[in-house]
Amino acid sequence: MANEYDPYREALVVEKIFLWPKEFDHQPQDIRNRVEHELDAHPQRAEQLAYVRLPVGFRREITITASDIERVLGASHETSEAARAPAN
Repeated sequence: MANEYDPYREALVVEKIFLWPKEFDHQPQDIRNRVEHELDAHPQRAEQLAYVRLPVGFRREITITASDIERVLGASHETSEAARAPAN
């Protein structure tokens, strides 16, 4: 079951993992790295986020979804297009 982003638990995260469903096995490693990096930096944007209690804190588990991939790649695509656009 996914939890909502929790700043208290987030401050106590000692382990982070990303779960990629089998349907995304075809994704190239650079795409996987970009998505993981973005969601690690902004976990509140992840569609499926869970905190698992550990003896010393929490493990943050983010299950990657199609909308996460779309959102991250769309945002990076828009950013790169804006950077290439001529200034007026």
